Amino acid sequence: MKEKKFQIFDIPWIILVQKLDFLSERIVSLAFDVISRVLETGPGWRLVSSHFSTLLDSAIFPTLIMNEKDIAEWEEDAEEYMRKNLPSELEEFSGWREDLFTARKSSLNLLGIISISKGPPVLASSVSSKRKKGERNKRKDCSSIGELLVLPYLSKFPIPVNSSSKAINEYFGVLMAYSSLLDFLKEQKPGFIATLIRTRVLPLYKESLCQPYLIASANWVLGELSPCIPEEMNADIYASLLKVLTMPDTDKFSCFPVRTSSAGAIAKLVENDYMPPEWLPLLQMVVGRISDDEEDTSVYLQLLGTLVEIGSENVAPYIPDIVPLLVRAISRCIPPSPDPWPQMVERGFATLALVAQCWEDSAPEGSEENESYVAWVSRRTTIAKAFSDLLQRAWFKPFQSMDGEAALSKMSPSCVDDSSTLLGFIIQYIADSNIVLQLKISELLVAWSNLIADWNAWEEMEDLSIFKCIKEAVSLNNKFALKNFVVGQLPSPPAPPVPQRSIIEGIGLFVTEAFSQYPSAVWRASSCVHMLLHVTSYSLEQDVKKSLAFSFSKAAFSRFRETKSKPCSLWKPLLLGISSCYLHFPDGVEKILETLEHEGFTVWVSALAFILTDKFEHKMSTESEIKLTGMTLVKVIERLLTEGKQRSTSLHDCFTSLIEASIRAKEMQVEEEEEDEEDEGEDDNDEDSEDDDEEDSEDDEIEETEEEFLERCAKVATALENGTIVEEGDLEDQEQDIDLGTMEEVDLQSSVLSLIQRYHGILVQGQSIPPHLISSFISAFPECNMCFQQIRH
Repeated sequence: MKEKKFQIFDIPWIILVQKLDFLSERIVSLAFDVISRVLETGPGWRLVSSHFSTLLDSAIFPTLIMNEKDIAEWEEDAEEYMRKNLPSELEEFSGWREDLFTARKSSLNLLGIISISKGPPVLASSVSSKRKKGERNKRKDCSSIGELLVLPYLSKFPIPVNSSSKAINEYFGVLMAYSSLLDFLKEQKPGFIATLIRTRVLPLYKESLCQPYLIASANWVLGELSPCIPEEMNADIYASLLKVLTMPDTDKFSCFPVRTSSAGAIAKLVENDYMPPEWLPLLQMVVGRISDDEEDTSVYLQLLGTLVEIGSENVAPYIPDIVPLLVRAISRCIPPSPDPWPQMVERGFATLALVAQCWEDSAPEGSEENESYVAWVSRRTTIAKAFSDLLQRAWFKPFQSMDGEAALSKMSPSCVDDSSTLLGFIIQYIADSNIVLQLKISELLVAWSNLIADWNAWEEMEDLSIFKCIKEAVSLNNKFALKNFVVGQLPSPPAPPVPQRSIIEGIGLFVTEAFSQYPSAVWRASSCVHMLLHVTSYSLEQDVKKSLAFSFSKAAFSRFRETKSKPCSLWKPLLLGISSCYLHFPDGVEKILETLEHEGFTVWVSALAFILTDKFEHKMSTESEIKLTGMTLVKVIERLLTEGKQRSTSLHDCFTSLIEASIRAKEMQVEEEEEDEEDEGEDDNDEDSEDDDEEDSEDDEIEETEEEFLERCAKVATALENGTIVEEGDLEDQEQDIDLGTMEEVDLQSSVLSLIQRYHGILVQGQSIPPHLISSFISAFPECNMCFQQIRH
C-alpha cells in the first residue's frame, strides 16, 4: 500500500513540466507542498523516507531541469525568468510555506528539507526529556540525507563539455538543486564547500564552456552561498563573476540575466565582507556600463549603490574620479520634456545621494588648515561642480524657451529628496562668493524652493533631506546675501512688475504644510521657524518676514488645537514655534490666534506657561528652549499689564512659570560652568570614573514591573497611533538646539530682573507664588531679595 501512494511520481508527464498549464503545475506544486508538510512530522518522515531516492530522481529533479518554458521566458520576459528562477531573496525552507505556487519552487523547498534531514522530527510529547537528549546527541553523529543521497545523485551529472542541450538542461537542474542546499552546506566544513565550488561551479566560467543559461544560474548560486564560502575562495569567485559582469548579448539570445545575476552575486560577496583588491577598475567598469538601456543601467546603479554603502572607506578616494562620469551618463537620460523621469534616472539620483554621503563621511579629522583637509575640500569642489551641472540640466534645460514663472511651474517633481541631498552637498562648504556665481546657486535654490513649495509626497526619510537643505540654504544666505532669497526676481516686460516667488517664500510654504504632517515633520518645521525668523536677515523687507510669521503661527496653532485635549510631546515644538512668531509680531500673531479660536491667545499663553512646569512630562531640555520661552513670557506679561489685566489667571501662570524658567536657566548656567572646570582638570582616569558612574547608576535603577512595562507600552502605542509622539528612531528631532540668531544676545536674566523691579508691586505682592519657588529664585538671584521681602514675611 505504501508503494502505491507514491507511484504518482513515476507518471511520465511530471517529467514534461513545460507542457503543464497553470492549473496542472499548481497541482504539482501543491503535491510537493503536501509532502514537505508530511516530512515535518515523525510518522510522515518514516512514511516518505524510504522513497527519497524515487522522489529525487522521478519528481524533484525533473522539475529543476531547464525546459522550453524557461528558454522562452529568458528571451521574451527576462524579468519574469529571473523572478522565478533567480530570486533575489531566498526564504527559509519549511514545510509550512504557502507562497511557492510553481512546481520548481515547491520542489526546491522539498529538496532543502530533505537535504538537512537526519531522521524523523522528535515531538516533545512522544518521548521523555532524557530520551530526547539521547536522540539529539545520536543525530549529531549521523550523516544527513544531503550527504548520503542528494550530493551523490547530483554528482552523476557532469559539467557539459560541449553545447549538448540535454547536458546543459540537466546541469541547469544541478545548479538549481545546489541553491536549495544552503542550510545543509552551512553545516559542512569550509573545505567541503570549497571543493564543491571549485569542481562543480567555477569550471563553468571557462571560455570554452561559457553557456549563458548555466552562467546565470552559477552566478546566482554563488551569491546565495556567499555567507558560507571560505575566505580563501572569495578572490577566485570574484574574478569569475567580474569576467561575466559585462557579458555582451549575442545574435541568438540576450545575456541580461547573466549580467544581472553577476551584479547581484558581487553585491552579496561585498555584503559578506569581501573587499575587491582593486576598486577603481570595478567602479569604472560599472559606471561605464550606464547607458540609455534602462534595464542594464538600473542593475549597475544598484550594484554601485551597494559598493558605495558597504565599501565606503575604500570607495571614497575614487569618488571625484567617478562622479563626473556618472553625472554625464545620467544627464544623457534625463528627458527633454517635464514628464516624470525614467526609473533609471531616479535610481541614478539616489545613487549619487549615497555617493555624496560617502564623501561627507570620509572627511579627515583635524583642523581646517590640515593639508589632508584642504585637499579633501578641493576635491569636494569637483564633485559639487558635477552635481551643479546635473541639477542645471534637470531643472533648466527643458524650459530654456519659457519665461521664469512658466518654467518653474512645469518642473518635474521627480527625485526632490535626492536632489535636495545633492543641492545641500553643493552649498554646504561654499566659502567664496565667486563659487556662488559659478555654480549658479541662487538659480538652483529658486528652482528647488518652487519644487518643495508644492510638495505633497510626505515621507519621513525623504523629507529629512529637504529640511537639511533648508538649513544649509539659510546658512549660506547669511554669508553671502543670496540673490532672490528674500525678494523674488521681477519678470521681463511686458509682464506685470510683480516679483516672482522668492526662495524663502517657497521654503515657507513647505514649512507651513509640514505642521500638518507626521510628528517628526512638526519638530523639524518648528526648528525651521526659529531659523527663518531669528537667523535670516530681512533688511527692509519686513513684509516678507511678517507674512511668514503669520503663516507659521496659523499652521502651528491649528495643529495645536488638534492635540490640546491632552498634553503631549508635540506641544513643545508647536508652542515654541508660535513663540518665535510672537516675539517679532505680537499684535498680528495675537489677532491670528483670536481668529482661529475664541480666546485663542489665552489658550496659547496658558499652554506655554504649563510646559515650563513640573506637571509637563516632556520638560525643556536645552538652554535655548528655556530662553525662548522666558523671553516670550516677559513680552506676554508686559502686554497683559499694559492692558490692565493685573488679576488675570494668565498673568499669574505666566509669572510663576517665568520664575521657574529663570531658576532653571540659572541652574543650567552653573552646571555648564562646573562642567567647563571639570573638563580643564580631566586626567587619564576619566574612563575608570565613567565606568564607576555607570555602575552606580545601574545600581540606582529601579526595575520596572511587568504591569508598569505593559502600561507604558500601551501608552506609547496609543500616542503613536494618534500621531502625538515621534517614533524612537526619530528622537533626535526633539533634541535639536534652537537657533535664536540675533536673539542670542538678549540677556534673559536682565530682562526678568528688570520686569520684576518695574512691576514688583503687582507681580510679587499681587500673586500667590509657591514659597519654595520664591526661596529658590532669591537663592539664584540675591539682588531680588528686596522685591520679595514683604511676601516672605
